[in-house]
Amino acid sequence: MPVKLAALRSRVELALAGRVAAPFTYRDRKIVETAPVGIPEIDSLAGGLPRGGLTEICGPSCSGRTSLLISALVERTAHAEVCALVDGRDAFDPESAEAAGVELKQLLWVRCRNIDQALRATDLLLQGGGFGLVAVDLSDISPETVRYVPLNAWFRFRRAVEDTPTILMLLEQEANAKTCASLVLRLEAEPARWTFTRETAHTWKTVALENHVREIRDANFFPHSSACLLDGSGVRAEVLRSRTQSVAGAGVRGEFAAADAVDATGIFETKAMWGYPGGLPVEKYKPK
Repeated sequence: MPVKLAALRSRVELALAGRVAAPFTYRDRKIVETAPVGIPEIDSLAGGLPRGGLTEICGPSCSGRTSLLISALVERTAHAEVCALVDGRDAFDPESAEAAGVELKQLLWVRCRNIDQALRATDLLLQGGGFGLVAVDLSDISPETVRYVPLNAWFRFRRAVEDTPTILMLLEQEANAKTCASLVLRLEAEPARWTFTRETAHTWKTVALENHVREIRDANFFPHSSACLLDGSGVRAEVLRSRTQSVAGAGVRGEFAAADAVDATGIFETKAMWGYPGGLPVEKYKPK
């Protein structure tokens, strides 16, 4: 038996000569560098965003995908990294992003009208290189359309960022690139918080605002008659797939080693930012 095994090993090594130097030599798991997303709960849960890999963020509407994207852009542009956003349906709001802290001078915004334009733009950006973060936002494209994207397209994108410091982030309603993603997060909205009441509206000297409150209440948009404005909501994040695990003594850069997926969940809070005529926030618009 040992003779047959030795002969088989020699045949395999001969067949792979020139392509694989040492096919039977054990290789340590690759160390993966990660970058914080800027949301402590997500960074603790997932360990940050892996560089040189694909991160997939999925979830229904109002599940916190945009909040996570904006937070990641704030973190990367604050560290003077050039980022690119492939906007699948031209839905990005640069003014809100800038108010949240995104350095727009460090951001390339690619405005697309359909998924074909988005995929072509992503391919060109990844081949060009030099970006700290490339985000592909397909959130506003129907899941039925995204499902028809060939799996080899996601593998090609992942291959393009391997061994580079680029973070590739894909946002969509369903997980379609799970097979080749280094990290897959599913987001779901928790019950919303409503804080602005009709009683408070009576203290305001704006008749139009009071009428608007009455219309909202009469339309049964809210389960409670006193609730009028969204204050924020919790977001539940679940790790569907992760190929990274924490390495003891990795340091502040956040280095992780490849590992099998481990299901985990966490919750982070989002805060609604409301404005009124003249662009003033609520607390500055109240009459003296």
